[in-house]
Amino acid sequence: MLLCVSASHRTTDFALLDRVSREATTAAADVVAADPAIRGAVVLATCNRFEAYLDVDDALAADPAASADLVFAALAGSVGDDAAALRRGAEFLRGDAVVRHLFAVSSGLESVVVGEDEISGQVQRALAAARADRTSSSALERAFQRAARTSRRVRHATELGAAGRSMVRLALDLSASRIADWAAVPVLVVGTGRYAATTIAALRARGARDIRVFSATGRADDFAARYGIAAEHELRSAIAGAELVLTCTTRYTVTPDDIPDTSRRLIVDLGLPRNVEPAVGQLPGVELLDLELLALHAPLAERGEGAQRLVADAAAEFVAEAEAAPAIVAFRQHVLAALDDELVRARSRGGDAVTEEALRHLAGVLVHTPSVRARRLAADGRIEEFVAGLEALHGVRIESGAADAALVTDADESAG
Repeated sequence: MLLCVSASHRTTDFALLDRVSREATTAAADVVAADPAIRGAVVLATCNRFEAYLDVDDALAADPAASADLVFAALAGSVGDDAAALRRGAEFLRGDAVVRHLFAVSSGLESVVVGEDEISGQVQRALAAARADRTSSSALERAFQRAARTSRRVRHATELGAAGRSMVRLALDLSASRIADWAAVPVLVVGTGRYAATTIAALRARGARDIRVFSATGRADDFAARYGIAAEHELRSAIAGAELVLTCTTRYTVTPDDIPDTSRRLIVDLGLPRNVEPAVGQLPGVELLDLELLALHAPLAERGEGAQRLVADAAAEFVAEAEAAPAIVAFRQHVLAALDDELVRARSRGGDAVTEEALRHLAGVLVHTPSVRARRLAADGRIEEFVAGLEALHGVRIESGAADAALVTDADESAG
C-alpha cells in the first residue's frame, strides 16, 4: 500500500522546510533501510514542500502511528531535531488518497502559486533520484508515471496550463511596481540550473535586456553563451552593477558582506534552501523578497473545476486499474496457458509461423475486451462481479499478490 508523509507551505514553516530540504539528502535511503516492511520510497523536496511517498506492506500501513514512528526516526538520522518539528505539521495519507494527492501536487494544484509550471518536473526528478538510489518500487513507479501523464493533461486541457503561472512570474509581478522600464534595469541572475533558465525566459518576456549571470560553480560562461547573456565571475562586483538580483541555486549564496554599498536594490530569493541570508533584507536600501513573502502574495487558489475534475478522474481511473489488475493478470495467464497448449498442437501438426501468429493475435483479442470491462467494473465498484465470473466460467481463482506480478496495460494485452 502507498503512504505519504506531507509537510508543505500550508502546514509547516518555510524555515523548517529550508533546513530539511538541505539536510535530508539521504532521506529515501534512510527510510527504506528502517524496516523491511518499507518496500520503496520517493522523497520530494521543493520550494514549498517536503514529502515522502512510501510503498509499504499492508500490516505496516494498517498502523499509521507505527508508520510515522519509522519514517521520522529514519529522518532524524539526517535532519536531527527537525524531524520532530516536521512531524508536528505533517499530514499522513494512505491508499487511494496518496494517488489523488500526488496527482494534484504534480499538476500544480497544491503549489503556492496554483498551476506553477516547475512542479511536474520536480516530481519526476524525485522519481529519477529514487531510481538512482534504488529506493523506488513498481507501485511507486506506476503512480509517479501516471502523475506525469495527468499533469500534462491538466496543462494542455485547462486554464491552468494556459495561464502558465509560476513562482518566477509571481516574483516578477511583485517586482514590476518597483521597476519603471524593464529594458533599462540591470538584472543579475545567481544560478545556472533549470530554474535560472526559466527565470531568464520570464525576464525576457517582460522586456529585460541587460541580464547577467553569476555561478559559484564556475558554469557562468557556458550558461551565458547558451542564453546570449553576460557572465559575471565575482559576486560582490556583480551585485554592485545590478538593481534587480534573482537567486535560484541550491546553496546559501548572498550574505551582507556580498552587498557592496547602500544603493537601492531589490533582491528576490527563489531558492530553497534559502539563497539569501535574512540579514541582507535589513541593510539600508535593500528590499528582499523571499519565498515566505511571495507565498503571502500568491493569488487565492484559482483551481478551476476542469483541472480538479481531470485530477479526480485520473486518480479514480488509476485506482480502478490497480484494483482490477489481479483479475486481469489471472485471466491473461489463463489465456496464455491455453495458447501455449494450442501452439504445441499446431507445431505437431505442421503449423507454420503464420498459424502461430494468428493464434497469438486471437489470444490478444480474447484478453483485450474482458480487461477493459474489468477496469470499468472496478471504477464502478463492481470488480467482485468480474472475479466471480472468472471463477464460474473459467475456474480461475485470483491469487493474492497477483497485482504485483505484472503491470497490465492495453499495450500489454497481446499474447505475442
